[in-house]
Amino acid sequence: MKSANGVVVLVLGILSLTGFGCLTGIPAWIMGNAALRDIDAGLADPNERGMVVAGRLLGMIATCLAILVICLWLFFVVGIFGMAAIGASQSRH
Repeated sequence: MKSANGVVVLVLGILSLTGFGCLTGIPAWIMGNAALRDIDAGLADPNERGMVVAGRLLGMIATCLAILVICLWLFFVVGIFGMAAIGASQSRH
């Protein structure tokens, strides 16, 4: 029976929450899905299920948080430039 890479998925998930965001969160999510498929099919060690689920969940949370932070950052940047453009156009009149 092969390894489900539970430790790798868990480490990627933890790294994704410590500042690496999507860089390690997405691979944790993808590898976690593949590992769970292998475990359910009986191809991988079922004792690693806990690590795989935890790493996959951490990767999912970190990826969603990173996307949220990027969207908020874009919203504020567009808002600041929008206000600057409005202020510049009003000062000309």
